[in-house]
Amino acid sequence: MSLSSTKDFRLQELSTSTLLVSILAALSLSACSSQQSVATASDNSSRMIESEVSVTSAPVVVSAPASQVRRKATNSQATSQSMSQANVLYDISSEPAIIRPAPIVVEQTGDNYQKNIANPINRTIDNPVATLSIDTDTGSYSNVRRYLNEGQMPPADAVRIEEMINYFPYDFSNSQRLGQAPFVVETEIVDSPWDRVDQANQILKVGIKAVDPAQYTRSVNTQLPPANLVFLVDVSGSMNSSDKLTLAKATLNLLAKQLRAEDTISIVTYSGSTRVALAPTSGDKTATIQAAINSLKAAGSTNGEDALKLAYEQASQTLKKGSINRILMLTDGDFNVGISDVDEMLDLVKANRDRGISLSTLGFGRGNLNDYMMEQMADNGNGNYSYIDSLSEAKKVLDDELNATFNTVASDVKIQLEFNPTQVDEWRLIGYENRVLAEEDFNNDKIDAGELGAGKAVVALFELTPKGEKGATSPRRYADNIKTATSNKGNNKELGFLKIRYKATPQSSSQLLEVPIATVNKRTSLMSAHPDTQFAVAVASFGQRLQQSPYINDWQYRDSTQLANQSLSYQTVNDTNGLRRGFVELTELAEALQPIKNKQ
Repeated sequence: MSLSSTKDFRLQELSTSTLLVSILAALSLSACSSQQSVATASDNSSRMIESEVSVTSAPVVVSAPASQVRRKATNSQATSQSMSQANVLYDISSEPAIIRPAPIVVEQTGDNYQKNIANPINRTIDNPVATLSIDTDTGSYSNVRRYLNEGQMPPADAVRIEEMINYFPYDFSNSQRLGQAPFVVETEIVDSPWDRVDQANQILKVGIKAVDPAQYTRSVNTQLPPANLVFLVDVSGSMNSSDKLTLAKATLNLLAKQLRAEDTISIVTYSGSTRVALAPTSGDKTATIQAAINSLKAAGSTNGEDALKLAYEQASQTLKKGSINRILMLTDGDFNVGISDVDEMLDLVKANRDRGISLSTLGFGRGNLNDYMMEQMADNGNGNYSYIDSLSEAKKVLDDELNATFNTVASDVKIQLEFNPTQVDEWRLIGYENRVLAEEDFNNDKIDAGELGAGKAVVALFELTPKGEKGATSPRRYADNIKTATSNKGNNKELGFLKIRYKATPQSSSQLLEVPIATVNKRTSLMSAHPDTQFAVAVASFGQRLQQSPYINDWQYRDSTQLANQSLSYQTVNDTNGLRRGFVELTELAEALQPIKNKQ
């Protein structure tokens, strides 16, 4: 962010150096008191990041300048950059002096989000293959909900469309099970609702859903393997608010009531120091566990020496082979856990993941939420990233969907889809920007991918331009004819070929599933599609509108409201928990917050 205007001060007489110094001092004070001055650099800039991020103070989005987008950028580096950019430049010559304040670019105090650029449109003849890791995180949806409920539009970088779509359960009544896979697969092709008059694009839905065992309860406890859980809790002073440590403690108390005698629970806290607040304890000692949880207080700075290492030590003491071994990290975003290097921290997470100890992150509050690092920690730890904006969300994650959260049924799940150039001219993947893999990564078992929990559904949407329809690019006179002539005509009736890889256990070799996707002989209206598909498209449309995507043309928030309501009109739709109705309310809030533009 830079000052919007710069005044030129001409000094007619420079009788003494004192006069020049006085003017410089006055100019500096004026710049500091201006309403357009920028915020000081955030303490959060001390966190090192691995890729370009934007640092925001809601509802303003500020992208980090190019000079600050460096791997392992340190706090001192960021500070020195800000200071050097804040210096006042002046030039004294034989002419009257002109003093110009340099543009000031300072990071805003606020939440950190990874900068994601929407996936591009691909010409099938040039690039027919899409490869991606599944994503079962849900943090983006509840975070977006928090912004809207507070009367603010979320920053575009806070919106990850796949996390919004996959926040909801889906029926998958038209799915098929391939071989002995622990999940079912479903595809559907419908008209795209985002077309211009001269377009006729389609939406391809690809979905997988893990086999859903019986709901875990105390009376039916054989479905969830024994659990060895370590709560790593941030109790620094910044957590001292009702939407942070108070809500975190309520979340843990809720989970404590779900534990069984065969489970083990430990608590490690970090602030100015690191300590074991609860040594490994049997899960049926609910009163003891809750007493330890309720004793937690927020105070001090955040500099937990070896906090993460201590949490892994606790998990190792009671490691249960063939069971759930997981660390749950609860924080408002401060990752000063005794390891100052991001690569070293992620290497520690990966090493323990490979020995059977996973890691999930639960985010709380706002102002210094390190959304990007929370997602990266969970992804590298074979866990989940959830943002807890209410106790209802905590109940969803750690009660209603306890199996999906903890009980992994398939590891390193990858999807690869090859489009047929005789049927599809162009395609683009909607969302999953930070989950896209190289084509060769699909067959490489050393490349990490997403985990699928019991009963969890994952949906990926592609927008397609069928052969012969108007797309975003113009036809090529020579290359198109040559490549099309050499295509495999025996498979011309297929729209594409879907491949899925997964591991039954993290240490096993991957297994391959394959299924062709047939072309649609006649156009399928979105209004007659499966209600799950209608709803998923409504959510994807909403997310893209929040991002101000150019790909959805004139689609508005009220259009998502209408389409979601249409999907809910079917009697077969099960929305007993009200999640889909809650989404409709969010679209209405966004419509209310959207400013009306002057038609002129």
